[in-house]
Amino acid sequence: MPEAQQRSIPAYDPADEYRPEPPPPPEIPAWKDGSIRIGIHTSIAGDVVRALDLAHGLGANTLQIFSASPRMWQHGTSRVIEADAQRFRERRKELGLGPLVIHDNYLINLASPNPVLRTRSVQAFHQEVIRASALGADYLVAHPGSGRDGTRQAAIAAIVQGLRQATRGLKLGDLRILLENTVGNGASLGSRFQELKAILDACPDLPLGVCVDTAHLFASGWDIRKPAGVEATLAALNSAVGLHRIPVIHVNDSKTALGSHLDRHEHIGKGKIGLEAFRAILNHPLLAGKAFIAETPIDRPGDDRRNVALLWKLVGKTVIATGQDGMKPRKSRVRVAKRNKRNRRKKRR
Repeated sequence: MPEAQQRSIPAYDPADEYRPEPPPPPEIPAWKDGSIRIGIHTSIAGDVVRALDLAHGLGANTLQIFSASPRMWQHGTSRVIEADAQRFRERRKELGLGPLVIHDNYLINLASPNPVLRTRSVQAFHQEVIRASALGADYLVAHPGSGRDGTRQAAIAAIVQGLRQATRGLKLGDLRILLENTVGNGASLGSRFQELKAILDACPDLPLGVCVDTAHLFASGWDIRKPAGVEATLAALNSAVGLHRIPVIHVNDSKTALGSHLDRHEHIGKGKIGLEAFRAILNHPLLAGKAFIAETPIDRPGDDRRNVALLWKLVGKTVIATGQDGMKPRKSRVRVAKRNKRNRRKKRR
C-alpha cells in the first residue's frame, strides 16, 4: 500500500504580503527654495515660450505674462495648444523660473451691472483660468472690477458670484487667483483693503489671495516714500487680509502724485515714490519670500533690463543680463520720449 503523500503548508509570513509602493511626494518647485525672486512682465508675442527666455535673459528668476491679448475679447475658447503648453512647462522647469504669474484681460469686469458685459467677463475669466492651468501658472492676477453706478456692496457680491461662476467645474490644482489693489478711481473696487477682505472672506472655498501694486498704493493715498509709511501700510494690509495671503508684489514707481487716483507706472526710482522706498520694500523682513515683479514702461530699448538690474542692486546683488533686450517700446512712447528730449534741450539753451 503506497504511503500517503504528506503536504506541507507554508507558514504565513506578513513580509510576503503585497504592498503597493506609496506614491512619491509631490515635487517641490525649485523656486520655492526661499531665495528672493525678482522679475518683470514679458511679452508672449510670436511664441509663448519666448517669454521665458526673455525673462531669463534679462536676469529675472520670476515673470508675469498675459496668456492672450489683454485688450481684446477672444473669440471661441482661445485655449493654449497642448503641445505649446507642454513646451512652455518643460522650458520653464529647465530655466528654474518661478513663480509664474499671469495677468488677466483688462476688459474683464466681474462687478459690472451690465448683464451683457458681465456675462462676457465671466466667460473670459473662465478661459483665463483654463489657460493659466494649462501653462502651469502659480498665480492669476485680476482686477476686482467696477460697479459703475451701483453700491459697493452690490459690486462685491457680483464679483464673488462671478468668481464662483468662472471657476465652476474646474480643477484649479496649485493655481491661486490674486485680486490686485487699485488706484481707486471712479467706482473701481480694490483701493480699500477692506473691499479685498470682503471678497476673500466670501469665498473661503476658493484659492484666493492678493497682489499688491506699489504704484496703486501710492496713487490711492498710501505714502510709502519713507520707512514709517511702509510700516503703516504693511500693518494695514496685514490687519485686513494678512501678509501671508500676498505672495506677489508689483514693484512700480508712479508718474503721478500721492493720492492722484491715476494709474501711471514709472521706472524704478524715476517717479514720485523714489528709490529708497523700493530699497525698504525689497529688503523688508515681513516681505521675505515674496515675488517682486516690475510692470514698468518701455520707453527705450533696454528699459526692462535696466529695471531688473536695479531691483537686484537694491537687494545687494549683481545679476548680469545674458540675453537680448525684451519688449520693444511702443511707437507712441518713442515719439513722446523724443519730444521730451527736445524739450529738455530747449530749456538748457
